[in-house]
Amino acid sequence: MPETPTPDATPDAATPPLLSDATTHPVTELLSQAVAALGGSERAGQVQMAEAVARAFVEEEHLLVQAGTGTGKSLAYLVPSLLNHERVVVATATLALQHQLVERDIPRLMEAVKGTPAGKGVDTSYAVLKGRSNYACLHRVREGVPDDQGALVQMPEGSMGQKVLELRSWAEKEAEDGGSGERDGAPRHTDREWRQVSVSHRDCLGAARCPFGQECFAEVAREKAHRSHLIITNHSLLAIDAIEGVPMIPEYDAVVIDEAHELTARVTQAATDELSALDVERAAKRSGRHVDGSEADDLADAADALRDAMAECDAGRFERLPVHLGDALQLVRDAARACVSAYPKDSPKDAGEGDAGKQQSKGMVQDVFVTAERMAADLESDVLWLGEARERMPARLYVAPLAVWGPMRDKLLSEKTVVLTSATLMLGGDFASVATSVGLKPSERVGVGREIAAGDGVLPWRGLDVGSPFDYGQQSILYVARHLPQPGRDGLVKAQLDEIVELVDAADGRALGLFSSRRGAEAAAEAVRERLPHLTILAQGDAQLPELAKQFVKDPHTVLFGTLSLWQGLDVPGDTCQLVLIDRIPFPRPDDPLMSARQKAADKAGGNGFMQVAATHAALLLAQGAGRLIRTTTDRGVVAVLDPRLATARYGSFLKASLPPMWTTTDPAVVRKALARLSSSAKD
Repeated sequence: MPETPTPDATPDAATPPLLSDATTHPVTELLSQAVAALGGSERAGQVQMAEAVARAFVEEEHLLVQAGTGTGKSLAYLVPSLLNHERVVVATATLALQHQLVERDIPRLMEAVKGTPAGKGVDTSYAVLKGRSNYACLHRVREGVPDDQGALVQMPEGSMGQKVLELRSWAEKEAEDGGSGERDGAPRHTDREWRQVSVSHRDCLGAARCPFGQECFAEVAREKAHRSHLIITNHSLLAIDAIEGVPMIPEYDAVVIDEAHELTARVTQAATDELSALDVERAAKRSGRHVDGSEADDLADAADALRDAMAECDAGRFERLPVHLGDALQLVRDAARACVSAYPKDSPKDAGEGDAGKQQSKGMVQDVFVTAERMAADLESDVLWLGEARERMPARLYVAPLAVWGPMRDKLLSEKTVVLTSATLMLGGDFASVATSVGLKPSERVGVGREIAAGDGVLPWRGLDVGSPFDYGQQSILYVARHLPQPGRDGLVKAQLDEIVELVDAADGRALGLFSSRRGAEAAAEAVRERLPHLTILAQGDAQLPELAKQFVKDPHTVLFGTLSLWQGLDVPGDTCQLVLIDRIPFPRPDDPLMSARQKAADKAGGNGFMQVAATHAALLLAQGAGRLIRTTTDRGVVAVLDPRLATARYGSFLKASLPPMWTTTDPAVVRKALARLSSSAKD
């Protein structure tokens, strides 16, 4: 386990020494000219961050920057990235931010830079790079999709066929017009429909063997990336490239990781594998068309053995791999290895339908082998659990890394200069928790009067909080409903529902409700609909999130209740959101396999598992949820936490220190009056 986070001797808000004049001048000058060209105004935090990022690149020193909403952090790292001599990769967690960068921030910045004296000679080339499955595959569009036997089928049956035809027409038009072929630009579709026109990297024939390799969208994107100074990608692709060692990104020396509070979760997700008996069965069935011996039948028998073994296990995490399940996984592993070896070798001149079907079938078996081998190994560095079977979804086995800080330290931080930035990096008032989770040690932190030399495995880093342009003490109230009962396992009780209704009534709508469960969100929506029928109540699941957000913004007398995706993915500035309701402190579920394993491991290593894992997880989500309220300098409102533990528990101070510095009260009357005043002023 990583060393236990401890308070640092250096204050987190301390400003690092400025760059030398020779380095500072072009960064600050170009930033100033770019901001002016874009019609913006200079912000002290933005300048401070840009200088710190430039210094990190020059000194080859890691940097953590907390930059509050409204700081303009995108420009603060893009400008020094443009001036860096080597290629820079920018990785985001969400498509929303990637779209903002690619569709708005970067094109506008590049245009502004070209027209400024400081931008003369600056390389403004950039490219977007995503995983192969995010691009339409021209071979699949033109030749068809392998069926369960591996034969290519031109068109799926039923209503899906019309949508696939539409996607194929779009892909052909993209190829004709020189478009990107990216999924984000495609006509509206489902995941299942998109799979009919795309492939994973495992299924891809490769540019050299594909008859459409020269015009392949994914290959064109890779070629453009090779010619570009700036590459925009995502956390998952970065993890696959840097940590798993699969070359996905052209050579680079520095990376900026935006939305860095999400990094460990995304890296964990990229390193998580899953397996079901149905996966093994499908791989065996498809192999039957290409393997002449009994190997495909042996793999099918192994699938039956795995299904029987899984049926004997209860859902949840395995402290140690059960013997009968281990035996079944070894059987699957060995059968898959033999089946892969039995595939006939390709002739150099092979191409066409059979080749594509064989490639995909063999890839499926290879995936089964790799995953079964990992699960059967029962490593202490992995967590293995059995998920519950759901409607139309058989039970599945999952394996994930116990921790990702080690690989991130060894394979990313030791090789590249890394800048991590987010509005939420200081948990409990310092950077220690986040730094430790990504592989940086608190003892390696550089600060005022504290220099750390690189070498001998030491990775120096700086932490910088550039603050926020918002005056949280004047713009917002944190209300902790101390009088309410502590949340239980049975969902929302009458006192909590009454509190929600009264707060929403005082705000006259204009409320965003963030709940720890779908059941809680639905119960609250039902209660408010019944008692406040004059308001419009929306619940997550009523429509797609973009449509819900659009309705929420359009009508101020609207309430939107939802779960995790709303905690971090919603940006609704203005009067439409003057109340953010949080039903409980968002601790991970006690039966969460990965979180419980990490908490236990931290305890075993002599740390405080609850604080290092559960409280840190809760602090991060709580800060993100509270951050939905104030999005501009004119926003006003209340964050209402209906969990008294924030005021009464010992860990409450750690959680509150992770939140913006809002004015705080536990008096419900004060809050209702404040919400009523805000509602009244919004109507005027």
